[in-house]
Amino acid sequence: MQEPKEKHEGLQHDELGIKIRSNDNPYLSADVQQKILQPRRLSSYFIVLIESGSITYHLDAQDFTLTDGHLLFAMPNQIFTPPAKTGDLKYFKLLFDESTLALLPQQFPFLVDPSNAQTIVLDIVAKERVIKVFEILNQILLSDKQETDTEIILAYLNSLLSEFNSAYFKNKGPVNILNTNLSKFAEFKLVVETSLTEQPSINAIAEKLALSTNSLYRIVKEYAGTSPKDYFINRLMAEAQRRLRYSNTSVKELAYELGFNDPDYFSRLFKKSTGKSASEFLPRQDLSGK
Repeated sequence: MQEPKEKHEGLQHDELGIKIRSNDNPYLSADVQQKILQPRRLSSYFIVLIESGSITYHLDAQDFTLTDGHLLFAMPNQIFTPPAKTGDLKYFKLLFDESTLALLPQQFPFLVDPSNAQTIVLDIVAKERVIKVFEILNQILLSDKQETDTEIILAYLNSLLSEFNSAYFKNKGPVNILNTNLSKFAEFKLVVETSLTEQPSINAIAEKLALSTNSLYRIVKEYAGTSPKDYFINRLMAEAQRRLRYSNTSVKELAYELGFNDPDYFSRLFKKSTGKSASEFLPRQDLSGK
């Protein structure tokens, strides 16, 4: 699948991989609107908060209907299909990359939580606080970027993510955001994402993370409920499903793209993992927008 870098995906701040959109600065161009409504692979974290109104987003193979106080967050590499905005919708959208996230003073477990619940419902008080921070950050990023120190932008981003993290785990008990195992699990996920098609061995991943294979197994089992090998295979098969659905790649070509030397082995693994053959998995979508 081709993933062109459109102009509308550019950053609002030169030093940070971050941008924000709202009713105050929507996409005005009809041409840009048409482009952003097409399915695309996210290269950054994406968060949308609905202040009022209702709208449905399509993320991978699932629909998420959001209304007042609802928030959706998506991860890099997920296939994201934004809907056309309704006239009465009030919203804030935020995008930031891994490099920006790494500059923040703390970790945010909701971004790596194994439950994979990607929506948050804010209570009235939290919603009001979050909207105020969004408004300030929006104003900062729309102003002359030379006038605002990078640390100020990061402070407001940190505040937003802290609110989301607190709301996400509100009914799940306390979470130690400085947990070493959680940090290693986040690193493991990042290694998986960045080396997916290279298919490194679990031993190689453990060595890269300065862990024994037994320690890596315990950590991944704790947070993902599965072994590192099964986690990697599941992620690889999810990527195969996405590419089958959103590209015109043949099964054989896809196998090679994903690092398999034997397309027949890939087909058997895909069938075992999904219960369907790769050729019949999902009807392919026309990404032309026609």
